[in-house]
Amino acid sequence: MRKSTRGVLFDLDGTLLDTAPDMGGALNALLIEQGLDALSHATIRPHVSRGARALVRLGFGNPPEAIFAERVARFLAIYGGRVALETRPFAEIPPVLDALEQRGIAWGIVTNKPSRLTQPLLEALGMTSRPRVVVSGDTFPERKPSPMPLLQAALQLGVPPEHCIFLGDAECDMQAARAARMFALGARYGYFASADAPERWPVDAWIDSPGELLDWIAP
Repeated sequence: MRKSTRGVLFDLDGTLLDTAPDMGGALNALLIEQGLDALSHATIRPHVSRGARALVRLGFGNPPEAIFAERVARFLAIYGGRVALETRPFAEIPPVLDALEQRGIAWGIVTNKPSRLTQPLLEALGMTSRPRVVVSGDTFPERKPSPMPLLQAALQLGVPPEHCIFLGDAECDMQAARAARMFALGARYGYFASADAPERWPVDAWIDSPGELLDWIAP
């Protein structure tokens, strides 16, 4: 338990929201469009937190850069049209957010997803008014693993970084949290690929479900 916690910042994909069904659906739509077979959800899910480029590489390997760029752009266009068809908060997230607000803990979102996708997604889920701050991948000149987005988010929360927890499921999340002097809490329930080696990440602690976040915050 951290009695000093006054703010919590969440990564989005694989931490706050289960976006894998829609991200995977967009990739499979692109694969089928190109005459290829769809991939299983189990194959796609571990790579979702790495973003569009990683998913396109998963589906298409390493084509010439011009073709790769075209496919990334097409993936983003497809995903933008289905950004919230199946995406939902992880099961324990709604009561966790309720509990944070009841305890007077400010919370926000820091994601590498671009704002043109982040905002429509939050709007579709009715979540635009609850976070005190939302920082997307293009809000500032740098994104995670740079600490800049986390530090700016803490500033907007009005909470010193050392009194914040950052919860995420990717190595860049933990690197950014450590560099920002925040408590780096790893979401083991998120999206992990076999090559990720999370035991090597700069993590202060791990949780296996969203509800365990509250164990780190004084009531």
